[in-house]
Amino acid sequence: MKRIGILITPQINLFALSCATEVFAGGRAESPTWYECEFICFEKPPFSTRCGIAIDVNCSRSLANIDTLIIPSWPVEQKHVRLPMAEQIMALYARGGQIHGFGSGAFLLAQLGLLENKSATTHWRHAAQFRKRFTHTHYLDDVMYCIDGNIGTSAGSAAALDLGIEIVRRDFGHDVANRVAKRLLFSPQRQGGQGQFVDPNEPLYDGNLADVMKWAVKHLDKIKDVDALAERAGMSRRSFDRHFRAATGSSAKVWLNKQRITIAKSILEDSDVALDILARLVGFDNAITLRFNFNKYVGISPAAYRSEFGKKEERHEKSVV
Repeated sequence: MKRIGILITPQINLFALSCATEVFAGGRAESPTWYECEFICFEKPPFSTRCGIAIDVNCSRSLANIDTLIIPSWPVEQKHVRLPMAEQIMALYARGGQIHGFGSGAFLLAQLGLLENKSATTHWRHAAQFRKRFTHTHYLDDVMYCIDGNIGTSAGSAAALDLGIEIVRRDFGHDVANRVAKRLLFSPQRQGGQGQFVDPNEPLYDGNLADVMKWAVKHLDKIKDVDALAERAGMSRRSFDRHFRAATGSSAKVWLNKQRITIAKSILEDSDVALDILARLVGFDNAITLRFNFNKYVGISPAAYRSEFGKKEERHEKSVV
């Protein structure tokens, strides 16, 4: 029987903790050899949560018998890690244990150096901060989760369930993972990455570059290539490309196409405009180019996205979904 630990820390994200307990804790009908789960803490309970609820839990202070550790969340601004916790997590990793961070939990893994030269992700709201602090991690910005070796990270919020089901799949197989997903009323393999959920109005960068990026988003229909951005910034194309990649971790061309797709998503959510018109509104030459880039960056077609996120006809009777 696999032994799994769920790390409880102050200011824990209650939703992420609930995802961990719902997937892993307690006896489950999906398998007669389900995980033996225990809570791990390195500070004295009760613990505060981000929503103000206090948690009092019976927990262990040792990872000695744990095969897999789940880190539901971690304060992204916190730089200090308690030595006993750091030592035990590092020891677990050294002996080949699995360690998975949901959302902001990736920050703890990175602070401990466990994501150096590895691929990882976190919630899109923390992406810029994560890239800036942990330059030796290969950050993936449009996935629900990522497992590199014995380390896993997820995009945050509901993506904790995506990673949780994948862990179950690797430990017990597809049939058991699918039964867990059905119990949770959750898709065993969601389409697309977290790019389809990013808020286009969320400010992710600061300074002069942010001004250029804001200008670009307002003039996507008139911008044909990155040269226009470089000119707006008062830089040569080569210098602009270098500064842009250093700040964002992406090429300006990729960023520009992603912004076109981001605005396209907003329009798809609010209107039934034809795709050829939509393509011109966001700066693509035609609907074919729009479809290609939409599938590339969102993982689903524009039609599928509109079906999932577009406005539904108003119902005046009972709503049944």
